[in-house]
Amino acid sequence: MPFNHNIKNYENPKRQYEEDVLVLENIDEVYKLVLHDDDIHTFDYVIDALIIACKHSPEQAEQCTMLVHFKGKCTVKTGSMDVLKPMHEKLISKQLTSEIV
Repeated sequence: MPFNHNIKNYENPKRQYEEDVLVLENIDEVYKLVLHDDDIHTFDYVIDALIIACKHSPEQAEQCTMLVHFKGKCTVKTGSMDVLKPMHEKLISKQLTSEIV
């Protein structure tokens, strides 16, 4: 029987990987910044607010605005509380309804 070079030795791999590379122990909890729909502001107003407050691209801001309009709310950003809180405050200062969850 000839030796098959395609057989992989999974019991004794040549590379050893550290298991905790994918563990997110040192990263803050991930929160969501959720924007809620209202009947007051225009699409352009909300798009501009997302570009300014959340540093969205125009396309991303437009997509989020559409989701907010049709679904009632949308997660517009995820991250640590330190990152999201200033964005939330900017949205609130523009009379938009957002929350961090």
